Amino acid sequence: MASREPGSSVKLPPWAAAALLLALSVERALALPEICTQCLGNVQNLSKVAVYCMKTSERVLQARCCLNQNGTILGLDLQNCSLKDPGPNFTQAHTAVVIDLQANPLKNDLANTFRGFTQLQTLVLPPDAICPGGITAWENVTSFVDSQICQGQKDLCNSTRDPEICPENGSCVADGPGLLQCVCTDGFHGYKCMRQGSFSLLIFFGILGSTTFSISILLWGTQRRKAKTS
Repeated sequence: MASREPGSSVKLPPWAAAALLLALSVERALALPEICTQCLGNVQNLSKVAVYCMKTSERVLQARCCLNQNGTILGLDLQNCSLKDPGPNFTQAHTAVVIDLQANPLKNDLANTFRGFTQLQTLVLPPDAICPGGITAWENVTSFVDSQICQGQKDLCNSTRDPEICPENGSCVADGPGLLQCVCTDGFHGYKCMRQGSFSLLIFFGILGSTTFSISILLWGTQRRKAKTS
């Protein structure tokens, strides 16, 4: 058997290298989120998603998505996909910075569709659609003949002038365009974050279990009594 010197590389035959590359490409394609293949075709060359994705070599275009090296969705191009609504898999793109939905017959109100899309900075919609959250949720809204662009998502927690938007022991957290949520600070929970201390799961499930058991015994006794009298 021939010996190999330390540090020398092993050269694969052409057919083995091609098979390896094919296997790797198939594996990566199978790992794509469903939203990336919801619509046939690829990202349009001149779309906002393509332009954003090609600014750095650390991003890659696959199917309808722009992904980083970890496979996180940074851009989603679903333009011209005959969509009346983005669909149930749309939440997979909550990490997206750029989304293009133009040339779709969108029918539903988009207000809650983008809940959790806190990273979104550029959204392209059909011309008759309304930017989620309204114009006050964006730095700039531009209308064109064939599209509408919502640019620069505002943090509602920073832009609101109401100091009492959250309870005393809660803090405001952005939850998407025009959306926010109040999160209890550490050590508080319950209605309006008024209860202090950690929430006891043991007590909760203990009360729930004992209540369920008592109702079951009551129903069993009632049904047995009816069976005796019948």
